[in-house]
Amino acid sequence: MTTLRLVGVSHHSAPVELRERVAYDQSRAAQVARELADSAGEAVCLSTCNRTELYVAGDDGAASEALAAQVLDPAGAALYRLHDEAAALHLFRVAAGLDSMVPGEGEILGQVRAAFEAGGAGPFLDRLFRQALHAGRKARAETAIGESPASVSSAAAALAEQVFGDLSGRTIVLVGAGKISDLAARNLLSRGARIALVANRSSERGEELARRLGAESLPLERIASELERADVVVSSTSAPGFVLRSEEVAQALRGRRGRPLLFVDLAVPRDLDPAIGELEGCYLYDIDDLEAVVAETLAGRRREAERAEAIVAEEAERFRTWQASLDVVPAIASLRARAEEIRTAELRKAESRLERLSEAERSVVEAVTSQIVNKLLHLPTVRMKQAAAAADGVLYADTVRHLFGLGEDDR
Repeated sequence: MTTLRLVGVSHHSAPVELRERVAYDQSRAAQVARELADSAGEAVCLSTCNRTELYVAGDDGAASEALAAQVLDPAGAALYRLHDEAAALHLFRVAAGLDSMVPGEGEILGQVRAAFEAGGAGPFLDRLFRQALHAGRKARAETAIGESPASVSSAAAALAEQVFGDLSGRTIVLVGAGKISDLAARNLLSRGARIALVANRSSERGEELARRLGAESLPLERIASELERADVVVSSTSAPGFVLRSEEVAQALRGRRGRPLLFVDLAVPRDLDPAIGELEGCYLYDIDDLEAVVAETLAGRRREAERAEAIVAEEAERFRTWQASLDVVPAIASLRARAEEIRTAELRKAESRLERLSEAERSVVEAVTSQIVNKLLHLPTVRMKQAAAAADGVLYADTVRHLFGLGEDDR
């Protein structure tokens, strides 16, 4: 039987210092999934700012889990492991935004879809992830969980407003030109801030975002020289190391005459040297620090989250029933195949006596015998499916195989 295993690390189990050890960009996550699928059977790697999770499915669950744990070994004791029903429910909650730092955040659904499409999913994980995406869409459509600020990007803008009181006329420097930077910019603009600069490693992408925001584009290596005029620096790149170090910031501070400078690091691994926060006049917040801002949004979402939890639980139960049915489906198919084999064999034996019948009469005999078989097997089929849903499917399937000798010819 195919089993589901989940091994992962998230903001619930580990600080950013641990999570960044196993944070992958999209191409690397896809590669990890495909390599794992070669050994485990099926695999999908979901890696975001808040989590890196490996979903594996195969006949040997323990071996698949061990392989996944080996991949995420740098996270150490922070790893969590979930099996079958619990793993499926967890993924459904993730897709619905119920496990996010900001409950209901909309970005996670797209990230789940991208991980699924790029991974090494087979029939089992295909069913799991398609149902998870359905659960996520349904939770958003039938509740208001996504109506208030629901992303790390919006939380970053809220944090900037808390620090400065009013963002009108404030100068923002964006480091990175990806989706998170774009979302952060939109949230800051909506609060009256001005996006002055966009720094990115790829000049083409940086120039495109800068043009849309009415900002100036500059190379990533020139950030430090532009800090003198900034009020807020929001950084979100996929760089493997720091893009801005404390000594560079310290040099830029000389021309600021004590004006405060807010740094918001949305990247995992982190973009900004943690020592920046120790400099006078500098305030540095990383992705974990945003939890305090997020907490303020929870009160108005609690009731909607409860409704979304009910939807997710219902979808997870549907998946559990489907997975349980995998135990009995082969036995049902074998039973029906054996019955059909007996029916056709008996009709062949009576062929000489059936020759006198017209074509219409022979069709009646075929139809009647088929109906007898179907009616005889209808109730056993229904009972076996019910047993599977109640976790007795394996026992029923084994009993049917034994009573009817299914599979003995193969042995």
